[in-house]
Amino acid sequence: MRVERELMRGAGPLAVLKLLENGEKYGYQLVESLAKQSDGVLAMGQSTLYPMLYNLEAKGLIRATWRESDSKRKRKYYCLTDRGHKKLIKDTQQWEALTAAMISLGVIAPSASVREALT
Repeated sequence: MRVERELMRGAGPLAVLKLLENGEKYGYQLVESLAKQSDGVLAMGQSTLYPMLYNLEAKGLIRATWRESDSKRKRKYYCLTDRGHKKLIKDTQQWEALTAAMISLGVIAPSASVREALT
């Protein structure tokens, strides 16, 4: 299932920040991780990802450095900044509040772990 553009505007950057929380990655790794870990829901091409990365970098949420990979190829690696980590925490809290509200309204069904926590 493809997510509409408006929803991706909020979900995409948060997903990228979350992936970078566990360490630096280069663009193609992010494309692959987004597709795989979200079962395709957050899949995006490089033409969508790179402008998002440039925007996150311009806001000081991520930092990019050029390095040589194991294959001797130069790659641009992205990592989370302190500011990006704070934004990740804040946005995660907002998404949790939004999810709880949507569950309360019956728009989405709670996951098994959420149902367990509610009982």
